[in-house]
Amino acid sequence: MFKLIPMILIIFLAFITPSKNAVSYKTLIIIALIFCAFGDYTLQWFIIGLLCFLIGHVFYIRAFLTTNAKNPPLWVRLLLLLYGGGMMIWFWTALLTADQLLLAIAVCIYIIIILAMGWTSFRTGSKHAIVGAILFIVSDSILAINKFIAPIDFSHQFIMLTYYAAQFFMALSIANYSESQSKSDKMNIV
Repeated sequence: MFKLIPMILIIFLAFITPSKNAVSYKTLIIIALIFCAFGDYTLQWFIIGLLCFLIGHVFYIRAFLTTNAKNPPLWVRLLLLLYGGGMMIWFWTALLTADQLLLAIAVCIYIIIILAMGWTSFRTGSKHAIVGAILFIVSDSILAINKFIAPIDFSHQFIMLTYYAAQFFMALSIANYSESQSKSDKMNIV
């Protein structure tokens, strides 16, 4: 239960953040934060928690798609594809060896969705959204490696630190979105 207190505070921060140009973006980010909080709470039942996080990432993707479209640089696209492909092969092999086909499929789908969230964060041009997405990918990578591949020393601390920081940056992206939209609106008027 104590794990939810930081998420409640982050959701509250997102809720009180002014968003004159970002109402739909703000709403989608808050919904994503709420689903991720449910995911954090239900992660003890792994598939349920994974599903909640997956839904949260879909809402992050949708929020990021409301922003000005900027193509992610080629190096970002290649890095995400290589990282995702490597992780999928690694987890697929480990989970199939453990005779966990359904879990292997679920984890691979989750990897695709979280990398899509990372990809779309670069479209926003928001440093907060990009940092939040990268930290989320790091957090989930540590969690998955620790759970399915090999134990990592201080994994819980690393996971929670990067997870809360990711969510905090996602909430901060609301103000950042409003600011960047205002700048682009002024440029369009001129």
